[in-house]
Amino acid sequence: MAILPASRLELIEPDHPDYDTARRVWNGMIDKRPRAIARCFGAQDVAAAIRLAADRGWELSVRGGGHNVAGTALVDDGLVIDLSPMRNVWMDGATVRVEGGARWGDVDRVTAPLGLAVPGGVVSDTGVAGLTLNGGVSHQRRRDGMTIDNLVSAEVVLADGSIVRAGASEHPDLYWALRGGGGNFGVVTEFEFRAHPLGPEVFGLNVAYPLEDAARVLARWRDAVADAPDELSTAGLIWSLPDLELLPEPLRGRPYVGVAGMWAGDPDEGERRTRRLRELATPLLDMSGRMPYLDFQASLDPFFPAGVRRYWKALYLDGFSDAAVDATVEWSHRRPSADTLVIIRHCGGAMSRVRPEETAFGDRSSEWMLSIDSSWTDPVADEANIEYTRDFWDAAVPYSDGKTYFNFPGLLEEGDAAVHASYGANHERLARIKAVYDPENRFRLNQNIRPAR
Repeated sequence: MAILPASRLELIEPDHPDYDTARRVWNGMIDKRPRAIARCFGAQDVAAAIRLAADRGWELSVRGGGHNVAGTALVDDGLVIDLSPMRNVWMDGATVRVEGGARWGDVDRVTAPLGLAVPGGVVSDTGVAGLTLNGGVSHQRRRDGMTIDNLVSAEVVLADGSIVRAGASEHPDLYWALRGGGGNFGVVTEFEFRAHPLGPEVFGLNVAYPLEDAARVLARWRDAVADAPDELSTAGLIWSLPDLELLPEPLRGRPYVGVAGMWAGDPDEGERRTRRLRELATPLLDMSGRMPYLDFQASLDPFFPAGVRRYWKALYLDGFSDAAVDATVEWSHRRPSADTLVIIRHCGGAMSRVRPEETAFGDRSSEWMLSIDSSWTDPVADEANIEYTRDFWDAAVPYSDGKTYFNFPGLLEEGDAAVHASYGANHERLARIKAVYDPENRFRLNQNIRPAR
Protein backbone atom coordinates (compact mmCIF):
# COMPACT_ATOMS: atom_id res chain seq x y z
CA MET A 1 0.00 0.00 0.00
CA ALA A 2 1.41 3.37 -1.04
CA ILE A 3 0.56 6.71 0.58
CA LEU A 4 0.91 9.75 -1.66
CA PRO A 5 2.96 12.67 -0.28
CA ALA A 6 1.03 15.46 1.47
CA SER A 7 -2.12 13.37 1.36
CA ARG A 8 -3.96 10.80 3.46
CA LEU A 9 -4.86 8.95 0.25
CA GLU A 10 -3.98 5.24 0.33
CA LEU A 11 -3.26 3.26 -2.82
CA ILE A 12 -4.33 -0.36 -2.61
CA GLU A 13 -2.65 -2.39 -5.33
CA PRO A 14 -3.11 -6.06 -6.35
CA ASP A 15 -0.41 -7.33 -3.97
CA HIS A 16 -2.09 -5.73 -0.94
CA PRO A 17 -3.97 -8.11 1.42
CA ASP A 18 -7.06 -5.85 1.32
CA TYR A 19 -7.19 -5.74 -2.49
CA ASP A 20 -9.85 -8.42 -3.06
CA THR A 21 -12.08 -6.97 -0.35
CA ALA A 22 -11.61 -3.42 -1.60
CA ARG A 23 -12.59 -4.31 -5.17
CA ARG A 24 -15.93 -5.83 -4.22
CA VAL A 25 -19.19 -4.01 -4.83
CA TRP A 26 -22.74 -4.91 -3.82
CA ASN A 27 -23.53 -6.77 -7.07
CA GLY A 28 -21.84 -10.16 -6.85
CA MET A 29 -21.76 -10.48 -10.65
CA ILE A 30 -19.16 -7.69 -10.94
CA ASP A 31 -15.59 -9.00 -10.94
CA LYS A 32 -13.12 -6.36 -12.12
CA ARG A 33 -9.43 -5.99 -11.34
CA PRO A 34 -8.32 -2.36 -11.03
CA ARG A 35 -4.67 -1.43 -11.31
CA ALA A 36 -5.08 0.41 -8.01
CA ILE A 37 -7.79 1.56 -5.61
CA ALA A 38 -7.34 5.06 -4.20
CA ARG A 39 -8.90 5.07 -0.75
CA CYS A 40 -9.82 8.71 -0.11
CA PHE A 41 -10.55 10.58 3.13
CA GLY A 42 -11.37 14.03 1.76
CA ALA A 43 -11.65 16.20 -1.32
CA GLN A 44 -7.89 16.82 -1.46
CA ASP A 45 -7.28 13.08 -1.62
CA VAL A 46 -9.72 12.80 -4.52
CA ALA A 47 -7.92 15.62 -6.33
CA ALA A 48 -4.58 13.85 -5.82
CA ALA A 49 -6.04 10.61 -7.19
CA ILE A 50 -7.42 12.33 -10.28
CA ARG A 51 -4.04 13.93 -10.98
CA LEU A 52 -2.29 10.58 -10.46
CA ALA A 53 -4.56 8.87 -12.98
CA ALA A 54 -3.98 11.68 -15.49
CA ASP A 55 -0.20 11.52 -15.05
CA ARG A 56 -0.16 7.75 -15.62
CA GLY A 57 -2.81 7.64 -18.35
CA TRP A 58 -5.14 5.40 -16.34
CA GLU A 59 -8.88 5.17 -16.77
CA LEU A 60 -10.93 6.38 -13.81
CA SER A 61 -13.96 5.02 -12.01
CA VAL A 62 -15.65 6.36 -8.89
CA ARG A 63 -16.98 4.28 -6.01
CA GLY A 64 -19.33 6.00 -3.56
CA GLY A 65 -21.41 3.73 -1.35
CA GLY A 66 -20.56 0.66 -3.45
CA HIS A 67 -24.24 -0.25 -3.95
CA ASN A 68 -23.57 -0.52 -7.64
CA VAL A 69 -25.76 -2.65 -9.92
CA ALA A 70 -24.11 -1.88 -13.26
CA GLY A 71 -20.55 -2.27 -11.97
CA THR A 72 -19.36 1.16 -13.12
CA ALA A 73 -17.80 1.80 -9.69
CA LEU A 74 -14.90 -0.40 -10.76
CA VAL A 75 -12.60 -0.43 -13.77
CA ASP A 76 -10.30 -3.11 -15.11
CA ASP A 77 -6.65 -2.02 -15.23
CA GLY A 78 -7.47 1.54 -14.13
CA LEU A 79 -7.78 3.59 -10.95
CA VAL A 80 -10.80 3.42 -8.64
CA ILE A 81 -11.47 6.56 -6.62
CA ASP A 82 -12.91 4.98 -3.47
CA LEU A 83 -14.95 7.30 -1.25
CA SER A 84 -16.08 4.57 1.14
CA PRO A 85 -14.19 6.01 4.16
CA MET A 86 -16.04 9.31 3.68
CA ARG A 87 -19.35 8.59 5.46
CA ASN A 88 -19.81 11.55 7.80
CA VAL A 89 -23.28 13.11 8.04
CA TRP A 90 -24.14 16.21 10.05
CA MET A 91 -26.86 18.80 10.39
CA ASP A 92 -25.86 22.30 9.32
CA GLY A 93 -28.70 24.53 10.43
CA ALA A 94 -31.74 23.60 8.37
CA THR A 95 -29.84 21.38 5.94
CA VAL A 96 -27.98 18.06 6.07
CA ARG A 97 -24.41 17.66 4.83
CA VAL A 98 -23.37 14.22 3.63
CA GLU A 99 -19.96 12.97 2.49
CA GLY A 100 -19.71 11.22 -0.86
CA GLY A 101 -19.15 7.70 0.47
CA ALA A 102 -22.14 7.69 2.81
CA ARG A 103 -25.11 5.35 2.54
CA TRP A 104 -28.71 6.30 3.18
CA GLY A 105 -28.74 4.52 6.52
CA ASP A 106 -26.01 6.94 7.64
CA VAL A 107 -28.28 9.86 6.71
CA ASP A 108 -31.40 8.38 8.30
CA ARG A 109 -29.65 7.79 11.62
CA VAL A 110 -28.90 11.52 11.85
CA THR A 111 -32.22 12.90 10.59
CA ALA A 112 -34.82 10.43 11.92
CA PRO A 113 -34.30 11.19 15.63
CA LEU A 114 -35.05 14.83 14.77
CA GLY A 115 -38.30 13.93 12.99
CA LEU A 116 -36.73 14.75 9.62
CA ALA A 117 -36.02 12.86 6.40
CA VAL A 118 -34.25 13.41 3.11
CA PRO A 119 -35.93 11.49 0.25
CA GLY A 120 -33.40 8.71 -0.30
CA GLY A 121 -32.85 5.04 -0.99
CA VAL A 122 -35.45 2.43 -0.06
CA VAL A 123 -32.67 0.04 1.00
CA SER A 124 -30.51 1.64 3.67
CA ASP A 125 -27.24 0.32 2.19
CA THR A 126 -27.85 2.29 -1.01
CA GLY A 127 -25.10 4.81 -1.70
CA VAL A 128 -26.08 8.46 -1.43
CA ALA A 129 -23.96 9.60 -4.37
CA GLY A 130 -25.09 7.20 -7.06
CA LEU A 131 -28.77 7.41 -6.18
CA THR A 132 -28.72 11.22 -6.00
CA LEU A 133 -26.83 11.96 -9.20
CA ASN A 134 -29.19 9.80 -11.27
CA GLY A 135 -32.43 11.14 -9.77
CA GLY A 136 -33.44 9.30 -6.61
CA VAL A 137 -36.86 7.69 -6.10
CA SER A 138 -37.78 7.29 -2.43
CA HIS A 139 -40.61 6.12 -0.18
CA GLN A 140 -41.86 9.74 0.05
CA ARG A 141 -41.26 10.64 -3.61
CA ARG A 142 -44.77 11.91 -4.31
CA ARG A 143 -44.75 14.30 -1.34
CA ASP A 144 -41.15 15.53 -1.37
CA GLY A 145 -40.01 14.95 -4.95
CA MET A 146 -36.90 13.19 -6.16
CA THR A 147 -33.65 13.26 -4.22
CA ILE A 148 -32.21 15.76 -6.72
CA ASP A 149 -35.09 18.14 -5.99
CA ASN A 150 -33.76 18.38 -2.44
CA LEU A 151 -30.10 18.93 -3.35
CA VAL A 152 -29.10 22.42 -2.18
CA SER A 153 -25.42 22.32 -3.14
CA ALA A 154 -22.50 19.98 -3.76
CA GLU A 155 -18.74 20.03 -3.35
CA VAL A 156 -17.22 18.65 -6.56
CA VAL A 157 -13.68 17.69 -7.53
CA LEU A 158 -13.32 18.38 -11.25
CA ALA A 159 -11.33 16.58 -13.93
CA ASP A 160 -8.42 19.00 -13.53
CA GLY A 161 -8.25 18.38 -9.77
CA SER A 162 -9.80 21.69 -8.75
CA ILE A 163 -12.47 21.77 -6.06
CA VAL A 164 -15.65 23.83 -6.44
CA ARG A 165 -18.98 24.29 -4.70
CA ALA A 166 -21.97 24.06 -7.05
CA GLY A 167 -25.32 25.57 -6.10
CA ALA A 168 -27.94 28.00 -7.30
CA SER A 169 -25.53 30.94 -7.11
CA GLU A 170 -22.15 29.19 -7.66
CA HIS A 171 -21.48 27.22 -10.83
CA PRO A 172 -25.24 27.09 -11.53
CA ASP A 173 -24.77 25.13 -14.79
CA LEU A 174 -22.85 22.42 -12.95
CA TYR A 175 -25.50 22.40 -10.21
CA TRP A 176 -28.19 21.92 -12.86
CA ALA A 177 -26.22 19.09 -14.50
CA LEU A 178 -25.59 17.23 -11.23
CA ARG A 179 -29.34 16.94 -10.67
CA GLY A 180 -29.85 13.92 -12.90
CA GLY A 181 -26.75 13.99 -15.12
CA GLY A 182 -25.00 11.20 -13.26
CA GLY A 183 -21.28 11.06 -12.55
CA ASN A 184 -20.31 12.77 -15.79
CA PHE A 185 -19.02 16.06 -14.40
CA GLY A 186 -16.75 15.30 -11.47
CA VAL A 187 -16.52 13.53 -8.13
CA VAL A 188 -19.02 14.79 -5.56
CA THR A 189 -17.32 14.66 -2.17
CA GLU A 190 -20.10 16.37 -0.22
CA PHE A 191 -23.84 16.83 -0.70
CA GLU A 192 -26.06 19.38 1.03
CA PHE A 193 -29.71 18.38 1.25
CA ARG A 194 -32.96 19.92 2.36
CA ALA A 195 -34.75 17.73 4.93
CA HIS A 196 -38.51 17.43 5.51
CA PRO A 197 -40.57 16.76 8.63
CA LEU A 198 -41.46 13.07 8.79
CA GLY A 199 -42.04 10.58 11.57
CA PRO A 200 -40.92 9.51 14.02
CA GLU A 201 -43.55 6.91 13.03
CA VAL A 202 -45.05 6.30 9.58
CA PHE A 203 -47.68 3.94 8.20
CA GLY A 204 -46.14 1.28 5.98
CA LEU A 205 -48.31 -0.51 3.40
CA ASN A 206 -47.34 -4.10 2.63
CA VAL A 207 -50.02 -6.54 1.49
CA ALA A 208 -49.62 -9.79 -0.46
CA TYR A 209 -52.34 -11.28 -2.68
CA PRO A 210 -52.48 -14.61 -4.55
CA LEU A 211 -50.55 -14.53 -7.81
CA GLU A 212 -53.59 -15.78 -9.72
CA ASP A 213 -55.22 -12.42 -8.89
CA ALA A 214 -52.27 -10.46 -10.32
CA ALA A 215 -53.97 -8.75 -13.28
CA ARG A 216 -57.02 -7.81 -11.22
CA VAL A 217 -54.97 -6.53 -8.27
CA LEU A 218 -52.61 -4.43 -10.40
CA ALA A 219 -55.47 -2.90 -12.38
CA ARG A 220 -57.45 -2.11 -9.23
CA TRP A 221 -54.34 -0.64 -7.56
CA ARG A 222 -53.72 1.53 -10.63
CA ASP A 223 -57.26 2.86 -10.54
CA ALA A 224 -57.26 3.36 -6.77
CA VAL A 225 -54.14 5.56 -6.76
CA ALA A 226 -55.11 7.65 -9.79
CA ASP A 227 -56.19 10.49 -7.49
CA ALA A 228 -53.96 9.62 -4.53
CA PRO A 229 -52.78 12.45 -2.29
CA ASP A 230 -49.09 13.33 -2.38
CA GLU A 231 -48.58 11.73 1.03
CA LEU A 232 -49.14 8.29 -0.49
CA SER A 233 -46.34 6.68 -2.54
CA THR A 234 -47.02 3.10 -3.59
CA ALA A 235 -45.90 0.34 -5.90
CA GLY A 236 -47.43 -2.79 -7.38
CA LEU A 237 -45.12 -5.77 -7.47
CA ILE A 238 -44.72 -9.45 -8.25
CA TRP A 239 -42.22 -11.33 -6.10
CA SER A 240 -41.94 -14.41 -3.89
CA LEU A 241 -42.57 -14.49 -0.16
CA PRO A 242 -39.41 -15.20 1.85
CA ASP A 243 -38.77 -18.67 3.23
CA LEU A 244 -38.99 -17.65 6.89
CA GLU A 245 -40.23 -19.55 9.93
CA LEU A 246 -42.45 -16.65 10.97
CA LEU A 247 -44.64 -17.32 7.90
CA PRO A 248 -47.10 -20.21 7.72
CA GLU A 249 -45.38 -23.05 5.89
CA PRO A 250 -47.74 -23.03 2.85
CA LEU A 251 -46.77 -19.40 2.19
CA ARG A 252 -42.99 -19.75 2.41
CA GLY A 253 -41.45 -19.04 -0.97
CA ARG A 254 -44.85 -18.63 -2.63
CA PRO A 255 -45.03 -16.19 -5.57
CA TYR A 256 -47.46 -13.34 -5.01
CA VAL A 257 -48.69 -10.00 -6.28
CA GLY A 258 -48.38 -7.21 -3.78
CA VAL A 259 -49.00 -3.55 -3.08
CA ALA A 260 -46.46 -1.72 -0.93
CA GLY A 261 -45.63 1.83 0.01
CA MET A 262 -45.69 4.49 2.68
CA TRP A 263 -47.96 7.24 3.92
CA ALA A 264 -45.76 10.31 4.55
CA GLY A 265 -47.97 11.88 7.21
CA ASP A 266 -50.02 11.02 10.27
CA PRO A 267 -49.91 7.20 10.65
CA ASP A 268 -53.55 6.96 11.75
CA GLU A 269 -54.66 8.78 8.63
CA GLY A 270 -52.37 6.50 6.62
CA GLU A 271 -54.15 3.46 8.00
CA ARG A 272 -57.51 4.88 6.90
CA ARG A 273 -56.34 6.12 3.51
CA THR A 274 -54.72 2.80 2.53
CA ARG A 275 -57.60 0.54 3.61
CA ARG A 276 -58.92 0.28 0.05
CA LEU A 277 -55.51 -0.93 -1.15
CA ARG A 278 -55.61 -3.72 1.41
CA GLU A 279 -58.93 -4.97 0.05
CA LEU A 280 -58.20 -5.33 -3.68
CA ALA A 281 -58.73 -9.08 -3.39
CA THR A 282 -58.53 -11.60 -0.54
CA PRO A 283 -55.03 -11.14 0.92
CA LEU A 284 -52.59 -13.91 1.66
CA LEU A 285 -50.96 -11.61 4.21
CA ASP A 286 -51.42 -8.02 5.33
CA MET A 287 -48.21 -6.88 6.96
CA SER A 288 -49.17 -3.19 6.95
CA GLY A 289 -48.89 -1.09 10.08
CA ARG A 290 -47.29 1.84 11.81
CA MET A 291 -43.60 1.66 12.62
CA PRO A 292 -40.64 3.96 13.26
CA TYR A 293 -39.46 5.58 10.04
CA LEU A 294 -35.92 4.37 10.71
CA ASP A 295 -37.15 0.76 10.86
CA PHE A 296 -39.26 1.18 7.75
CA GLN A 297 -36.26 2.51 5.81
CA ALA A 298 -34.28 -0.63 6.71
CA SER A 299 -37.14 -3.12 6.34
CA LEU A 300 -36.06 -4.27 2.87
CA ASP A 301 -32.38 -4.67 3.75
CA PRO A 302 -32.52 -8.42 4.54
CA PHE A 303 -33.93 -9.12 1.08
CA PHE A 304 -31.18 -7.25 -0.78
CA PRO A 305 -27.92 -8.57 0.68
CA ALA A 306 -24.49 -7.90 -0.77
CA GLY A 307 -22.94 -10.56 -2.98
CA VAL A 308 -26.06 -11.74 -4.83
CA ARG A 309 -25.83 -11.61 -8.62
CA ARG A 310 -27.99 -8.84 -10.07
CA TYR A 311 -29.04 -7.40 -13.41
CA TRP A 312 -31.66 -4.64 -13.23
CA LYS A 313 -33.35 -2.60 -15.93
CA ALA A 314 -36.04 0.08 -15.67
CA LEU A 315 -38.34 1.88 -18.05
CA TYR A 316 -40.82 4.73 -17.67
CA LEU A 317 -44.22 3.76 -19.08
CA ASP A 318 -46.55 6.03 -21.07
CA GLY A 319 -49.38 4.70 -18.90
CA PHE A 320 -50.21 1.51 -17.09
CA SER A 321 -52.91 0.34 -19.48
CA ASP A 322 -54.68 -3.00 -19.25
CA ALA A 323 -52.39 -4.25 -22.03
CA ALA A 324 -49.32 -3.14 -20.07
CA VAL A 325 -50.72 -4.85 -16.97
CA ASP A 326 -51.25 -8.08 -18.89
CA ALA A 327 -47.73 -7.96 -20.38
CA THR A 328 -46.23 -7.34 -16.94
CA VAL A 329 -48.08 -10.29 -15.44
CA GLU A 330 -47.25 -12.59 -18.35
CA TRP A 331 -43.54 -11.84 -18.18
CA SER A 332 -43.50 -12.05 -14.39
CA HIS A 333 -44.73 -15.63 -14.63
CA ARG A 334 -41.54 -16.40 -16.59
CA ARG A 335 -39.09 -15.28 -13.90
CA PRO A 336 -36.18 -17.76 -13.93
CA SER A 337 -35.33 -16.86 -10.32
CA ALA A 338 -37.72 -16.64 -7.38
CA ASP A 339 -35.56 -13.80 -6.01
CA THR A 340 -36.39 -11.55 -8.98
CA LEU A 341 -38.65 -8.61 -8.16
CA VAL A 342 -40.88 -7.01 -10.79
CA ILE A 343 -42.06 -3.66 -9.49
CA ILE A 344 -44.16 -0.83 -10.92
CA ARG A 345 -43.69 2.40 -8.99
CA HIS A 346 -46.39 5.06 -8.95
CA CYS A 347 -44.65 8.40 -9.50
CA GLY A 348 -46.38 11.72 -10.19
CA GLY A 349 -47.16 14.05 -7.31
CA ALA A 350 -44.35 16.46 -6.44
CA MET A 351 -42.03 14.59 -8.82
CA SER A 352 -44.10 15.58 -11.84
CA ARG A 353 -44.44 19.24 -10.89
CA VAL A 354 -40.81 19.93 -11.80
CA ARG A 355 -40.54 21.10 -15.40
CA PRO A 356 -38.21 19.10 -17.70
CA GLU A 357 -35.80 22.01 -18.13
CA GLU A 358 -35.43 22.70 -14.40
CA THR A 359 -33.08 19.75 -13.78
CA ALA A 360 -30.90 17.60 -15.99
CA PHE A 361 -33.15 14.63 -15.25
CA GLY A 362 -35.58 15.94 -17.86
CA ASP A 363 -39.12 14.83 -18.51
CA ARG A 364 -41.12 13.75 -15.43
CA SER A 365 -44.53 13.28 -17.05
CA SER A 366 -44.70 9.50 -16.64
CA GLU A 367 -46.57 8.34 -13.55
CA TRP A 368 -45.34 4.75 -13.85
CA MET A 369 -41.89 3.21 -13.72
CA LEU A 370 -41.39 -0.49 -14.42
CA SER A 371 -38.28 -2.02 -12.88
CA ILE A 372 -37.12 -5.58 -13.54
CA ASP A 373 -34.83 -6.39 -10.61
CA SER A 374 -33.39 -9.76 -11.54
CA SER A 375 -31.45 -11.42 -8.72
CA TRP A 376 -29.95 -14.92 -8.43
CA THR A 377 -27.03 -16.73 -6.79
CA ASP A 378 -25.63 -19.33 -9.20
CA PRO A 379 -23.17 -18.02 -11.84
CA VAL A 380 -24.36 -20.78 -14.17
CA ALA A 381 -27.71 -18.93 -14.34
CA ASP A 382 -26.20 -15.62 -15.50
CA GLU A 383 -27.15 -15.99 -19.14
CA ALA A 384 -30.74 -17.09 -18.47
CA ASN A 385 -31.44 -14.22 -16.08
CA ILE A 386 -29.81 -11.54 -18.21
CA GLU A 387 -31.62 -12.75 -21.32
CA TYR A 388 -34.94 -12.80 -19.45
CA THR A 389 -34.48 -9.25 -18.21
CA ARG A 390 -33.56 -7.92 -21.65
CA ASP A 391 -36.44 -9.73 -23.35
CA PHE A 392 -38.93 -8.47 -20.75
CA TRP A 393 -37.59 -4.93 -21.14
CA ASP A 394 -37.90 -5.16 -24.93
CA ALA A 395 -41.49 -6.38 -24.57
CA ALA A 396 -42.29 -3.34 -22.40
CA VAL A 397 -40.80 -0.77 -24.78
CA PRO A 398 -44.04 -0.45 -26.84
CA TYR A 399 -45.70 0.91 -23.67
CA SER A 400 -42.97 3.54 -23.21
CA ASP A 401 -41.23 6.44 -24.95
CA GLY A 402 -37.90 4.75 -24.18
CA LYS A 403 -36.84 6.85 -21.18
CA THR A 404 -34.91 4.76 -18.68
CA TYR A 405 -34.08 5.29 -15.02
CA PHE A 406 -30.31 5.36 -14.85
CA ASN A 407 -29.99 3.91 -11.37
CA PHE A 408 -31.13 0.60 -12.89
CA PRO A 409 -29.33 0.59 -16.26
CA GLY A 410 -28.50 -3.07 -16.91
CA LEU A 411 -24.83 -3.14 -17.88
CA LEU A 412 -25.04 0.06 -19.97
CA GLU A 413 -25.48 -1.97 -23.15
CA GLU A 414 -27.86 0.55 -24.75
CA GLY A 415 -25.11 3.18 -25.08
CA ASP A 416 -25.64 6.58 -26.67
CA ALA A 417 -29.16 5.85 -27.93
CA ALA A 418 -30.55 5.34 -24.43
CA VAL A 419 -28.72 8.42 -23.13
CA HIS A 420 -30.17 10.64 -25.85
CA ALA A 421 -33.67 9.19 -25.46
CA SER A 422 -33.67 9.60 -21.70
CA TYR A 423 -32.32 13.15 -21.50
CA GLY A 424 -34.27 14.34 -24.53
CA ALA A 425 -34.07 18.10 -25.06
CA ASN A 426 -31.66 18.44 -22.12
CA HIS A 427 -28.94 16.39 -23.78
CA GLU A 428 -27.50 19.22 -25.85
CA ARG A 429 -27.11 21.46 -22.80
CA LEU A 430 -25.54 18.62 -20.83
CA ALA A 431 -22.99 18.06 -23.60
CA ARG A 432 -22.04 21.75 -23.51
CA ILE A 433 -21.61 21.67 -19.72
CA LYS A 434 -19.58 18.49 -20.03
CA ALA A 435 -17.25 20.28 -22.44
CA VAL A 436 -16.62 22.97 -19.81
CA TYR A 437 -16.06 20.74 -16.78
CA ASP A 438 -14.70 17.53 -18.33
CA PRO A 439 -13.58 18.32 -21.89
CA GLU A 440 -11.47 15.14 -22.18
CA ASN A 441 -14.29 12.91 -20.92
CA ARG A 442 -12.26 11.56 -18.01
CA PHE A 443 -15.48 10.61 -16.22
CA ARG A 444 -16.92 8.29 -18.84
CA LEU A 445 -17.62 4.99 -17.06
CA ASN A 446 -21.30 5.83 -16.67
CA GLN A 447 -24.33 6.64 -18.81
CA ASN A 448 -21.92 8.79 -20.70
CA ILE A 449 -22.58 12.27 -21.99
CA ARG A 450 -19.89 13.08 -24.51
CA PRO A 451 -18.53 16.65 -24.42
CA ALA A 452 -19.79 18.93 -27.19
CA ARG A 453 -17.19 19.70 -29.85
